[in-house]
Amino acid sequence: IDVFWSIIWHFLMAIHNLCLLLLSGLSTSVFALLLYTCAPWPSSVHPGRSEPLDLHLGMFLPTLLNQATPEQMDRFFMPAWNLEIIGTYARLRWATVKLCTHLRGLETTATYDPSTQEFVLNSPTITSIKWWPGALGKTSNHAVVLAQLYTQGKCHGLHAFIVQLRDMDTHIPLPGIDVGDIGPKFGFSEVDNGFLKLDNVRIPRENMLMKYAKVEPDGSYLKPPSAKLTYGTMVFIRSLIVGQSAFSLAKACTIAIRYSTVRHQSEIQPEPQILDYQTQQYKLFPLLATAYAFTFVGQYMSQIYHRITGDINQGDFNELPELHALSAGLKAFTTWTTNSGIEVCRMSCGGHGYSCSSALPDIYAEFTPTCTYEGENTVMMLQTARYLLKSYKQAKAGQQLSGIVSYLNEMEQRQVQAHPASARPTVVDINDLSNLVECYKQRAATLVDLAARSIQQELQKRRSQEDAWNNSAIDLVRASDAHCHFVVVKLFTEKLSEIGDTAIHAVVSNLALLYALHGITQSSGDFLQAGLLTVPQMLQISVRIKELLCQLRPNAVALVDAFDFHDKKLKSVLGRYDGNVYENLFDWARRSPLNATEVHESFHKYLKPLRSKL
Repeated sequence: IDVFWSIIWHFLMAIHNLCLLLLSGLSTSVFALLLYTCAPWPSSVHPGRSEPLDLHLGMFLPTLLNQATPEQMDRFFMPAWNLEIIGTYARLRWATVKLCTHLRGLETTATYDPSTQEFVLNSPTITSIKWWPGALGKTSNHAVVLAQLYTQGKCHGLHAFIVQLRDMDTHIPLPGIDVGDIGPKFGFSEVDNGFLKLDNVRIPRENMLMKYAKVEPDGSYLKPPSAKLTYGTMVFIRSLIVGQSAFSLAKACTIAIRYSTVRHQSEIQPEPQILDYQTQQYKLFPLLATAYAFTFVGQYMSQIYHRITGDINQGDFNELPELHALSAGLKAFTTWTTNSGIEVCRMSCGGHGYSCSSALPDIYAEFTPTCTYEGENTVMMLQTARYLLKSYKQAKAGQQLSGIVSYLNEMEQRQVQAHPASARPTVVDINDLSNLVECYKQRAATLVDLAARSIQQELQKRRSQEDAWNNSAIDLVRASDAHCHFVVVKLFTEKLSEIGDTAIHAVVSNLALLYALHGITQSSGDFLQAGLLTVPQMLQISVRIKELLCQLRPNAVALVDAFDFHDKKLKSVLGRYDGNVYENLFDWARRSPLNATEVHESFHKYLKPLRSKL
């Protein structure tokens, strides 16, 4: 009922906005933006189980909003909003195997023919076939296709084109369009991920998205203010994935912590709850702290994405490179952590965690693809590293950096040594979050410096730039990981200032402290090598973590309840809000399809004939 009235309310608001806009004479583009913002259905904004229209709502419509001209919005947006046009986002080629590793290497071509004012799209090789886009196989009738633009004999790189795939009445693929489903996957069986091969498919010149880059009727090309504008939709999705990581990890923690209060196991009488065991707390509470940290980071990414997008619409592209690098790195950092965290939650539930009744297998299967879609994580970390190295060089040259990488300005003042372990350890109060943020910052700066030195040493050996980069890739990924870890700790700490309630502030502060200290123990070598902490301090941190586990124990269930997952959303027998696990687990088992009959047909078909032959 709540969902029904929410949908009604959003549609009434949309109609209200439409009336106001029509009266004020504003453009369709402005209305589309407001309409999409108050949409009741985009599951990409409210992450959950994947649905066939996710790519339409989460990528096709945002691409129109971000890259279409007002004229193109008039032509495409409302039919797409009304689901007359159902679109997807076709970027990946077969050979990338969903890695997004080398976008400039995409082989699909769009060649402009000035005699007809059309683009001719082709998949010239077997490896240029588009592979993996959701809803491409059977659902979509249009696609945003990324292709190499050729005009007047020159290649101008990747650009986005709207291509009609199927007849609007019969849904039959159009001539030159070879499209279909790619088959079963590890999860998301309900989504028709597809392939697309194009053979001399002609589209009007107006079907190239030309908000920034343009091809004139005579074929002359006007380049965009920034090449990264083509990847705006990917940045949007990567920003959403950070929030999805928080959402999925929070669900897993909710199930595991609730069940850990229901389950008792010990020879001690009365049997204690397994959440009272320190080892169980050490498994789950750092993950709970991580879920909160990622929630705040997801909110931050959403805010800065919309702020920077607003700046871009005003012609300011200065922060786009940082947004691109941050979204890539945090996408990798949060999905790696969440993917392994869900599995820890599953195992912490014992044997019942393996059952689908726990919902944890489904959460894991649904979340796992995030580590490879919208960019394979190692490659995402290397993209962030490229931005960090560029920023590092600018700082070394005396340029003052702004934004999240401004800490690299301090490199010269601190004079980071080639062997930081020889530096004098910093005096750090392990209970002071501002001190710990500074530690994480200096660790990130140190690892960026070491990665830069590694590349320089490789170049001095007369390696090529590509070989120097490859031979330093481990250091580069470590630097990006440290940078992202610093960002998360910093944002979690800053969020505390927004909590006014004293009691809540104390509990969430303990979560933030646990997150920061646990992260140090997981990467203790970095902090010791950089001379940021001493061995005695590391021992103090281990003791402090145990104290924090005890302090968080009384509020653990309340902290997961605060995520406010309804039982129908959680779909977990083990994670029920009322704690009635075992009665409902038995009921869940009784509803198994194999229990529809007392004697299964296999008995009469196989077992009984077998007995008669013995």
